[in-house]
Amino acid sequence: MRILIDATPVVLRSAGVKTYTYYWIQHLFHHAGNEQIRTFPRMETLAALNHEGSMLGSSQTFKHLALLQLMNRGALPRNWVTRKADVFHVSNLFRNPPKKAKVTATIHDLTTRLMPELHTADNISADRNFTDKVLKTAAGVIAVSENTKNDAVRLAGIDPARIEVIYSGVPEVYFGAQARPSDRPYILYVGTIEPRKNIDTLLDAWQALRMRSDFDLVIAGARGWGSGKTLARLIGMPGVRYLGYVPEDELPGLTAGATAFVYPSLYEGFGFPVAQAMAAGVPVITSNTSCLPEIAGDGALLVDPRSPAEIQTAIEKLLTSPSLQQQLHTAAKARAEHYRWETCAKKSLEFFRRLR
Repeated sequence: MRILIDATPVVLRSAGVKTYTYYWIQHLFHHAGNEQIRTFPRMETLAALNHEGSMLGSSQTFKHLALLQLMNRGALPRNWVTRKADVFHVSNLFRNPPKKAKVTATIHDLTTRLMPELHTADNISADRNFTDKVLKTAAGVIAVSENTKNDAVRLAGIDPARIEVIYSGVPEVYFGAQARPSDRPYILYVGTIEPRKNIDTLLDAWQALRMRSDFDLVIAGARGWGSGKTLARLIGMPGVRYLGYVPEDELPGLTAGATAFVYPSLYEGFGFPVAQAMAAGVPVITSNTSCLPEIAGDGALLVDPRSPAEIQTAIEKLLTSPSLQQQLHTAAKARAEHYRWETCAKKSLEFFRRLR
């Protein structure tokens, strides 16, 4: 079977979806067996992951995005790209899926419907277009969590029989990652600086923390939309170190060195930072909403992400209890075993074969 993957997310500036697309394709290549895996744009191998830049050179990136725009506008035949494919797995950047190949897609989250106030108008419009033109008519759909599947059925009216839950993975380097040296112990957050990630509530909790003189709060993540006021607080708050975007190869050591990992996001489809912290054995505090209880299992303390007091209490409880730290360390590493890219790729290939 010939499977074509829309790899457009790897040529754009992106976080979670780019992570998913990159590692998923990488492991599909490795485990394909008799199946033929190709990408659009064509890539035989993948360069190192960089969330801030394209996997291709600037001219190739421009050419690909121009072709995608022409197909989305109907100026090029949409079957052109899939002329030798049996299955075309599209990203949410593809507007007019072809008719000659079976179309599939991945649903990451439905936050544009649940929390439209936390998205730009362009994002909302693009996701609704993707739902109507792709997800509702696709031969099959992958959801990255049970929570995402339930939302897709409830909010978008997608037939549950066509949705298969396949958990995303964690890069192998996080399992057994070694802590990088640090002058002071720290609490860590990793993620884009944007309203949905709820960093201001974390900062409110940090200001009230009685133990903050003994720890730093380290924030690692690229600037996102609507981040101006949050960034001003990050830069000016005592005891807070804002690192900006941290390259992918430096994140495992940074994560493994944290005393605790705090992730109070308002909503996630899968929650890569939480799964990665658990794989590194770091005690996690995260939200009791969306998929995060499902992904964390018993490997994290769960809090109301809108309550600075709950976040503060959970941090203090964790920092003052070595036994709780050890309990979460053990439970987190065990839970993270569910999130292997090898498993994700093999289940995805089975999903494609069943469609045939």
